[in-house]
Amino acid sequence: MPRSKQKFDVHQEITNRIVDAIETAGDFRLPWIKNNGDSFARPVNVASKNPYNGINIVSLWVSALASEFPSNVWGTYRQWQEKDCQVRKGEKSSLVIFYKSFEVEDVNEQTGETEIGERRIARASRVFNAGQVEGFETEAEELPEEPAFDPIKRAEKFAAATGAKIEEGGDRACFIPSVDMIRMPERRRFTGTDTTTPAEAYYSTLNHELVHWSGGKKRLDRDLSGRFGNEAYAIEELIAELGAAFLCADLGITPEPREDHACYIKNWLAVLKNDKKAIFAAAAKASQATTWLLDQEKGTA
Repeated sequence: MPRSKQKFDVHQEITNRIVDAIETAGDFRLPWIKNNGDSFARPVNVASKNPYNGINIVSLWVSALASEFPSNVWGTYRQWQEKDCQVRKGEKSSLVIFYKSFEVEDVNEQTGETEIGERRIARASRVFNAGQVEGFETEAEELPEEPAFDPIKRAEKFAAATGAKIEEGGDRACFIPSVDMIRMPERRRFTGTDTTTPAEAYYSTLNHELVHWSGGKKRLDRDLSGRFGNEAYAIEELIAELGAAFLCADLGITPEPREDHACYIKNWLAVLKNDKKAIFAAAAKASQATTWLLDQEKGTA
């Protein structure tokens, strides 16, 4: 009898693509920072106009990097057809994930009563970038409006609105849980790179620490020890790095490639290779953190 086809595992497939992107990006560069140092804009859906969240941001950034897509607009084959556009023949799709919820009946072993619960199943969806279709013209209403502000001023306003205690001094950036404070080197010590200004270097580093700060007990109370055990520290660093990238994309800041990424990347890869859902959990936590931080600025948290 012919061997049955192996069931498609969307978690494993997306994890494999991200691991491959990290391994080939270079020692000090992450796949969500372009070769020229520019940051990727947040991916948005062509039909809903809504930005993608969590793991789908990372997955689409990786695809955009690999194919050098010029746009941050994505849609399914049907969604592009509904826009009177045609995906070009031979174009390869990119993966995103969504969850379907359904009710289940469970019998309580102690009482014998039937209880109604909810379960979620991951489903894969395949999307194409605007650069892969014919007949699509970028119009103002198709994309979120470009920020009409100085991105550095916005970054300063955003950081102040979070309410985090931030002190400048010393020679390294860190969040100190014992005193609930972020310590940053003095601004004048940031020199920037060929692709980032000193100010962008400062704010991208601060965003990383703000994501760490968001997980404090008084805020999101992010405890990863139950899920990841001894690997919790590596995953927390990945959450902070993803969250900083999401924030930089929303604030119009080019992230600074940092040489200390090299030691973290080795740990991240080990975790991702051993746990196909680790990157999903990290991206979801990063998305939760960035949403919470941005809500402070809006006054809706």
